[in-house]
Amino acid sequence: MLRALAVDDERPSLEELLYLLNADPRIGSAEGAGDATEALRRINRALESGPGGPEAIDVVFLDIHMPGLDGLDLARLLTGFAQPPLVVFVTAHEDFAVQAFDLKAVDYVLKPVRKERLAEAVRRAAELTGSAPRIPVHEPDPDHIPVELGGVTRFVSVDDITHVEAQGDYARLHTDKGSHLVRIPLSTLEERWRSRGFVRIHRRHLVALRHVGELRLDAGTVSVVVGGEDLQVSRRHARELRDLLMRRP
Repeated sequence: MLRALAVDDERPSLEELLYLLNADPRIGSAEGAGDATEALRRINRALESGPGGPEAIDVVFLDIHMPGLDGLDLARLLTGFAQPPLVVFVTAHEDFAVQAFDLKAVDYVLKPVRKERLAEAVRRAAELTGSAPRIPVHEPDPDHIPVELGGVTRFVSVDDITHVEAQGDYARLHTDKGSHLVRIPLSTLEERWRSRGFVRIHRRHLVALRHVGELRLDAGTVSVVVGGEDLQVSRRHARELRDLLMRRP
């Protein structure tokens, strides 16, 4: 059973988050803090109590925009502790996801918080603490990938993705209609989508061969035009890419 601390300076948001957490059977206890300073004091007591102590906290559900010490500041402070609690960011802002990854966050949940999405964050935290029950894992839909935007999960067709950009343990999926950030490493997508015509051209980029419009050679450098963008091809990938494009139907 996870012991949780929810941190949000907006009382209605905090109460809603605590309600959802307490309704999850994997949460043994959930308490709230109205700002990061109060949360830090509570976490210090937890660390002094030890992992098995009565004051222990397993996971912190943390808002980002708060007066004074914000959520990112608190998460940075926690990285300096020997055995800090896990951190799940709960925020209305999509823009800080990469920073959240850098701070080793377990998950990044967008407001308004949906019960199903929060349950996924709890599941990830439970797995990392060893308290998750073993349940059957369903294979993902090979033709679509779920992305979250403004608290709504949409399913993007893999065929619509022109290229993928690495952002740490996240990847940004580019389509003709925009881009989406997902918590999946580029290497995982490379392996998963190789049979669907996606090829690594650089340590930061994966492209869909079907969407490559041009291959450019200029003064010894190679690039491709994909989805209206000119992307550099590294030397080690240039020959393989050229051969694949020449054989493309």
